[in-house]
Amino acid sequence: MYRRVLVPLDGSRLAEGILPFILEIAGPLDVEVVLLRVVTPMPPSVIEASPHVEIDDVEARLAEAGAYLAPLARSLGERGVRASTMVRRGEPAREILAGAREAGADLIAMTTHGRSGLGRLLFGSVAEAVLRHAEVPVFLMKLTQAQVEARLARGALG
Repeated sequence: MYRRVLVPLDGSRLAEGILPFILEIAGPLDVEVVLLRVVTPMPPSVIEASPHVEIDDVEARLAEAGAYLAPLARSLGERGVRASTMVRRGEPAREILAGAREAGADLIAMTTHGRSGLGRLLFGSVAEAVLRHAEVPVFLMKLTQAQVEARLARGALG
């Protein structure tokens, strides 16, 4: 039986599409939910013909990530699910795995775009990397944008 599930979210509706499923199982099974957002480092950028260099405001982005997760955790809590949040900075797959270890999660649940072939080659797959290297079971839910919108229309989290 699972006690704590880590749910990585990237800010997209597609990633949030896992939340209705989590809501259905977490309450009845008394599973604690840890919502995770990974902030990916951004290299400094130079605007052409400008002496200015834009540098990533890491603290602001971390705070933004926490502000994104807080209402989702609150919404889960209002529905009887114990939920907490975690924000990490780094490469997404690596930080999801580290976050699962840190949180003591015994399950990672996330959505996948389900890319294959050239799409996967060009963009990689965070879900695939997590699946390959996780020390705990990984539940992957493949969703399309249409499925996500339908779920949200039924009054799920989001």
